[in-house]
Amino acid sequence: MNAPPHSDRGPRRFGWPQRVFSQVLLMQLAIITGVTVLVTGLFLAPLSAQLDDEAMRRALAIAQSTAAQPGIAEDLRTTEPSELGPVQSAAERIRRSTGAEYVVVMDRRGVRWSHPEADRIGEVVSTDPGDALRGREVMEIDSGTLGRSARGKVPLRGPGDEVVGAVSVGIEYDSVRARLLGAIPGLLAYAGTALAVGALAAYLISRRLQRQTHDLAFSDISALLTEREAMLHSIREGVVALDGTGRIRLLNDEAQRLLGLGPEAAGRPLAEVLAPGRTVDVLAGRVAGDDLLAVQGSRVLLANRMETDDGGAVVTLRDRTELEHLGRELDSTTGLIDALRAQDHEHANRLHTLLGLLELEMHEDAMEFVTEVVGVHRATAEQVTEKVRDPLLAALLVGKATVAAERGVSLRLAPGTLLPDRVVDPRGLVTVVGNLVDNATDAAAGSEDARIEVGLRAEGRTVELRVRDSGPGIAPEQHASIFTEGWSTKDVPAHGKRGLGLPLVRRLAERQGGSVTVSGADGGGAVFTVVLPEALGAATPTTGGKR
Repeated sequence: MNAPPHSDRGPRRFGWPQRVFSQVLLMQLAIITGVTVLVTGLFLAPLSAQLDDEAMRRALAIAQSTAAQPGIAEDLRTTEPSELGPVQSAAERIRRSTGAEYVVVMDRRGVRWSHPEADRIGEVVSTDPGDALRGREVMEIDSGTLGRSARGKVPLRGPGDEVVGAVSVGIEYDSVRARLLGAIPGLLAYAGTALAVGALAAYLISRRLQRQTHDLAFSDISALLTEREAMLHSIREGVVALDGTGRIRLLNDEAQRLLGLGPEAAGRPLAEVLAPGRTVDVLAGRVAGDDLLAVQGSRVLLANRMETDDGGAVVTLRDRTELEHLGRELDSTTGLIDALRAQDHEHANRLHTLLGLLELEMHEDAMEFVTEVVGVHRATAEQVTEKVRDPLLAALLVGKATVAAERGVSLRLAPGTLLPDRVVDPRGLVTVVGNLVDNATDAAAGSEDARIEVGLRAEGRTVELRVRDSGPGIAPEQHASIFTEGWSTKDVPAHGKRGLGLPLVRRLAERQGGSVTVSGADGGGAVFTVVLPEALGAATPTTGGKR
């Protein structure tokens, strides 16, 4: 296979990088950076609001504590606002102890009785104290004479729960901002650490991806996939890819044709789309070896399986049907040539005998000799054609009888044999009979009183074929295994492997809804019985009358 295409990878000044490694790394870094910035922003936004709320609540708490101080409300009613007054002294003491920016106590008119800048005592406050003077507590961030601050205002109540003034406490807003800014470096450090770890992880993942993709560009991968699809669907060899669980990942056009499947088989388990048998065992790897033979329908397949790194496998299939048929025809032709050679020798002997009779002027004996020789062959052919009305099958049996006779095996029709000329699939029946007769001839050859008996009976549209031989027979424990692809007791022929005839007979019988069985024969040998329920067409009614 040619090396994968490589794009131009020279230095690029501008533009998006072409390699998968670089693109994935840049995308991961962009995503990690964006997420880090987003998370940091989402954290800082509520942090600022939280610090503002915390400062306002702290100011409100100080104001509440100040308003609850005993004597402040009474001093507010009984003294005048001054720098040395008791209200100013108490308020400053509280401001210094709490760290507040200011603690302002005011009367109902909004006049200050305390302030960090003593010269502002006696002046009206700069912000509206209306809500606090009406008995409500207030939290806000506002600007006043001392600048922007987080404020808390509470009413100041005298005897009888009467509002006599208000207390306003401010927390310097610069300190709140300083806390927020002080938190940012630590937050950025965490964010930077997370970004660095994410970048390192992205780099390691990208490096692993680089090794797995062989540092190809996306265009290279796309071209490889396109070439792969074109190659898989154009080759005349079936390709089946399986994953580690036995599901079909890929099925090219030729594999669909050979296995009789459609595109919908992809993604399904192998056992769901194919019937149990040797074909499934070969594809699933339960049968090991090279150039394994299997029969799928009427096709003879040659399979090779290779494991993949992920636990799956790729199986290649080749159609060996025509080659197998040619091999069988070659075997038959070889046998026929041997038979013809033997017949030629016998014919020469008969001619020499006839020549001798004529030279001795024994003309009547010569005529009897010729009549006897011709009559034997004619009687055999007439007997077959009289009982087997299908011409293709009759010709097969006549030829097989001649070949069997040359091997010392007598082939005859069983009593009651009668097959009408209504065979639906003559070629299929010829294949079944030819395979069984060939096997029977091989089994019977060399045995005492070697013989084969072929019986064909029709009942309605059903044909029952029975082939009996005088061979050594088949052990009962092997009755099931003889129909398995690859099983054979014969030597391997020159054109390939044996063990396909009987499985092919079984498949042809099952395709017509029939069956094939084997049993022992009385006196030794084996009997093969094939039942084909729909082998004959409907009978044509005959019309009577004179012609």
